[in-house]
Amino acid sequence: MDLYKRNVNADSSLIVKELQVRKDLEFALIDLLNGIIRNDIVTCVTIVCDTVYLSVFEGALFKRTITVPFVIVVVKESEDLLSPNFDTLESLRESRKDGCNVYIIILANGLQLTRLLRFGDRYRVLDTRAKYIILHDIRLFHSNLHYIWKRIVNVVFLKYHKTIIGNVKSKAWFDLSTVPFPNPIKGIFISRRVDIWKNGKFHYGRDLFADKTGNLNNEVLNVVYYEHVPSVIAMNSSKVGGVEIEILNTLAQKMNFEPRLYQPANAEVHKWGQKQTNGSFSGLLGEMVHNKADVALGNLQYTPYHLELTDLSIPYTSQCWTFLTPEALTDNSWKTLILPFKLYMWIAVLLVLLVTGAIFYGLAVYYMNLLDYTNSLKMTKKPTTDAKPVGMYLFGEITNSILYTYGMLLVVSLPKLPSGWSIRLLTGWYWLYCILLVVSYRASMTAILANPAPRVTIDTLKELVDSKIACGGWGRETKKFFVESLDEMSQKIGVRFENVDNPEEAASRIAKGVFAYYDSANFLKYLSVKRKNSIMTMEFENSTVNGTETKAERDLHIMTDCVVNIPISIGFHKNSPLKPLADVYIRRIVEVGLVEKWLSDAMYRIRTMDTSEEEVKALINLKKLYCAFIALAIGYSLSFLCLLGEFIHWHFIIKKDPNFDKYAMDVYYVNKNKKQ
Repeated sequence: MDLYKRNVNADSSLIVKELQVRKDLEFALIDLLNGIIRNDIVTCVTIVCDTVYLSVFEGALFKRTITVPFVIVVVKESEDLLSPNFDTLESLRESRKDGCNVYIIILANGLQLTRLLRFGDRYRVLDTRAKYIILHDIRLFHSNLHYIWKRIVNVVFLKYHKTIIGNVKSKAWFDLSTVPFPNPIKGIFISRRVDIWKNGKFHYGRDLFADKTGNLNNEVLNVVYYEHVPSVIAMNSSKVGGVEIEILNTLAQKMNFEPRLYQPANAEVHKWGQKQTNGSFSGLLGEMVHNKADVALGNLQYTPYHLELTDLSIPYTSQCWTFLTPEALTDNSWKTLILPFKLYMWIAVLLVLLVTGAIFYGLAVYYMNLLDYTNSLKMTKKPTTDAKPVGMYLFGEITNSILYTYGMLLVVSLPKLPSGWSIRLLTGWYWLYCILLVVSYRASMTAILANPAPRVTIDTLKELVDSKIACGGWGRETKKFFVESLDEMSQKIGVRFENVDNPEEAASRIAKGVFAYYDSANFLKYLSVKRKNSIMTMEFENSTVNGTETKAERDLHIMTDCVVNIPISIGFHKNSPLKPLADVYIRRIVEVGLVEKWLSDAMYRIRTMDTSEEEVKALINLKKLYCAFIALAIGYSLSFLCLLGEFIHWHFIIKKDPNFDKYAMDVYYVNKNKKQ
């Protein structure tokens, strides 16, 4: 630290004693500020200086400049600005929070300034897209700081000059230069002169802070990409397409640059990239963090994690992120007879059948007793006979009453209409009930027989949790998203969430019914179609060779409920000067509907490859009629059991009776009925 102080003292002595630059610097800054304020909208000005140059910012500067808010931050000569103290840090944060878009950084120690720039860029304390006025210092242009000047491009370096010829001193003047953006810095930093300030005026009168991103002069920008449908799609070995490629081509045309597309090393393994044990990043994010690429394409989610590492454009779309789950067919053709009605409906039908049959029986018994009572009052004597009133035998016994009531429910007419008016009225209204019930049942059964077999699918997080199958996706950040979620179901998913690097392997596990894969719905559609077509090709080849066709795997189903809708953006390197203008163009692209059109084009080929099931026709096949054979089998079984019961009753009860006479069975049954 002592050496650090000696450097500061040496620099300040040189400037103060020999050049006496402070007064001239004050006049130059006044003209610079007035020019900026006149040409652009200045919200406020942040001044960062040390005690050496503090006298520059006295009352004269503020009196002679156009009124604008100022924030002055005075740092100590010994302060390490790579880790500034609390007051300095809070002042810089507040100035950025207030929207200060002009920075005047006048420090005697160039090393101290370099550390401030590195700190401000790393933690976004300084607004790199603001306008900067900085004292020229050769230490600012070291190769280790070249990445800074790819981010801070709206900067003017003030270099003080004073020529002495003999005993005559010329008036001081300042050389105003800037970074050579968009031209890349190759090895040695060579600043580009924009103007000269001398005698209280500018020599050329140029715009010192002209927009440098509107025309990049066909400069080559490195664009790293990772293939992810529909953002980036590999058309062939040398050509890529997709929504983000179309957006990039539009930006390249409007901003006049040449994109150089490349994939990161081992892209299939590292994909978007993660933080390694040594603190570096791999994959696509590694290219951005290490300043190797200017633009990143690959379906980057607009999340705090990505925003911390890169700059993201405004979202150009929003995607549904959900799970790809196994799908199962339910072979319920054997129970087609009961499918038209739900359980409670069947219970109601059964209760109505029993209650109505009992009412019919009660009315028939009451009517027969009423007739017997009427005949007894008339004291009419007639020979004994078993004849009953017309139609009353239908409901005279409880078993017959239930059977005939059930027959009416099956739309089977009665063999004879009962004679009692109460039973006739009840019969009429019960027939109306039977017609309505049967029509509903037939219509529902027709629909069931005409439609394909229902599928068992997982469509909600709760169903996924209840299924107990494993879940997974790419990246530790995805697992962290579920684990730290406030939703209980998402937390349960996070507990059993696995990191899966290969989507094709995940699709194979899903087809076995033991896994669910997390990604965007569009990519999951691509994955399921790719899997289905590859399986169909394999089955066709096997059937051609072996003459057999087998399919033991399940279909893949995209969960209908979205876990989350995530905005998707294009990535730029951290604090990129290209982002503001790119956002303007991307917003226009979205507003005119080009993104929707490109998305539809990207997914069209995938949708056409989706070999869906054959068109459903209202045809009845043998499988759908399993229920009829099952009903017939149940009837055969019950009939056989009844026959067996009657056989047992005949041989072990009737024939064992002492009064049984096989030659006079009519006498036997007459005597038996009299006893009962």
